[in-house]
Amino acid sequence: MTAIGQNIKLCRERAGVSQEELALKIRVGTQTIQRYESGEQTPNSQTILKISTALDVPASVLMGEIYYAATPELEQKPTSLLKET
Repeated sequence: MTAIGQNIKLCRERAGVSQEELALKIRVGTQTIQRYESGEQTPNSQTILKISTALDVPASVLMGEIYYAATPELEQKPTSLLKET
C-alpha cells in the first residue's frame, strides 16, 4: 500500500464514508477507489483534489507521508502544558 493510498483509506474511514459513497461523490467506480487504496493505481492531481473535497481534508494530507488521524481528544493540548500569561 502506498502512502497516498493509505491516507485516502484512513481519511475516508475517519469521515465515515464507504468506498461506494466516495466513488459516487468523485464519479469513479468503486473498483477504482479500491485500486487507489491498495496502491495498485495512483490518482492524478485532479482526482486527488476531488477526493480531498469529498472527504473535507487538505490535498496535502492525502499526498503527504502516512497520515495517522488523531482522535479529537488527542488534538487538544492539556491545560497543564499551556503557558500562563
